[in-house]
Amino acid sequence: MNPRARPLPSVRTITFGQPLVWLVLAWRDMARIGWLSFAQGLVLALGGGVIVAVAHDRFWLLAGAVSGFLLIAPVLATSLYALSRALERREPATLRVVVDTWVHWQRDHLDKFGADYWSLVRFGIGLALAGTGWVLTSAALITLYAPVPILQPMDFVRHVVLDREGWLFEVWLVLGGVMAAPIFASSVVAMPLLLDRRVTLMQAVLTSWRAVLANPLPLAVWALLIALFTALGLASLFIGLVFVMPMLGHASWHAYRDLVDVEHWPARESEWPSSLTKER
Repeated sequence: MNPRARPLPSVRTITFGQPLVWLVLAWRDMARIGWLSFAQGLVLALGGGVIVAVAHDRFWLLAGAVSGFLLIAPVLATSLYALSRALERREPATLRVVVDTWVHWQRDHLDKFGADYWSLVRFGIGLALAGTGWVLTSAALITLYAPVPILQPMDFVRHVVLDREGWLFEVWLVLGGVMAAPIFASSVVAMPLLLDRRVTLMQAVLTSWRAVLANPLPLAVWALLIALFTALGLASLFIGLVFVMPMLGHASWHAYRDLVDVEHWPARESEWPSSLTKER
C-alpha cells in the first residue's frame, strides 16, 4: 500500500510523569553507548561555541544564530535517535550507525532526487526559517520598544530583562512562547518517525501534532524540561550541551516510541530483518 494513502499513525495517551521516564531511559542509553553519545554532544557544543566566538559582539546575529542552532537541533540529533533504535533492536550501537544515518539514511531509496529522500533537509530548512522569523520579530519588538538601543547581549540583560518598570521582557517571553509552541508541536516526534518508518514529511508533522493534542499536559511538561535543560546548557557556556544534547536526543526517541503506534507501518530500511524489530 502506498504510504501516502495510509491514514496517519495512531497516537497513544501517556501519564503526566512519563517525560521523566524518558530522561531516565536516555541516561541508560548514554551509559550503554558510551563515548559515542557524548562525542555527538561535544560536536554540537563546539558548534555553539563557534557561533558565540563569531557573533559575540553582534547581539542580533548572535541571537539569530543561537535560535537557529536550537531549532534545528531535532534534525542534528537524528543519529542519536538511530543509536537508541539500535539498542532497542539489540543491534550494535556503533560509529557505523552514525555514519550510515547521515550518509545512507535511506539506503534502498531509488529516487535520490525525490522530495521524500530529502525530507530531513526540508524539515531542517523549515525549522531554520521559523527561527529566522522569530529573530526578525524579536528584533523589531526590542528595537521599537526598548528604552535604549540594544547593541550587546548585556544591553539586553540590563535594559530589557532587568527593567523592573517596563513590560517589554514579559511581552517578549509570551511572544516567544506563542511562536515556539507550533514549532514544538510539529517536531516533537516528527524526526524519529521519519527516521524509523516510511512516512512523508507531512504525515510525520501531522502525527506530531496529533500526539500533542492527545497529551497536552505531559508534553507541556516535556517542553518545559527541554527548555530548562537547554537553558542550563547555554548558561554553562555550551559546556553542558555535551551532556544535555545526547540526553534530550535519546529521550526524544523514547518519547516517539511511547507516543506513536507504528506497528502496521513499514520500516524505513527494508533490508533490516523484521525479527530484529522489537515493537513496544
